[in-house]
Amino acid sequence: MKQKEKVFIELIKEYEGLIFKASTIYTNNKQDQKDLFQEIVYQLWKSFDSFKNQAKISTWMYRVAMNTAITQLKRSKKSPTSESFEKVVFEQMETYDAAFEENLKKVYEQINQLNTLEKGLMLLLLEGKSYQEISEVSGLSITNVGTRINRIKSKLKSKLLK
Repeated sequence: MKQKEKVFIELIKEYEGLIFKASTIYTNNKQDQKDLFQEIVYQLWKSFDSFKNQAKISTWMYRVAMNTAITQLKRSKKSPTSESFEKVVFEQMETYDAAFEENLKKVYEQINQLNTLEKGLMLLLLEGKSYQEISEVSGLSITNVGTRINRIKSKLKSKLLK
């Protein structure tokens, strides 16, 4: 196996959770999720030579994954279901707390009502990415990221307090 292929496979294995989350959030069912996962890996491979280590590898991978997912969404003109975003989080939870889960479910139901870009910004924020990293992934300025995230938070807060 060539060195480039070996490095790429190791990166995919290391960051498969990132790819899984992006592919799950923007799809309606398991088959679409698998197809999108494969498409993201394919797009990462196609653009692997263009990665110049100017950003963190995870930032580059998020950008490719989100752009691929959004492109697929536009092509299929499908909108994701509300359970997709929830599945990502609930599958990651190790302990069960009924009240916490119920509140979290309400938050994610509202997140699923957001548009594609807003949903992506929230995914990155919930992943603990800084505004700088979100800016690099989304292509928005840091100021624009902050403004949009504050608006999204306000929108979510007002809907959750109803």
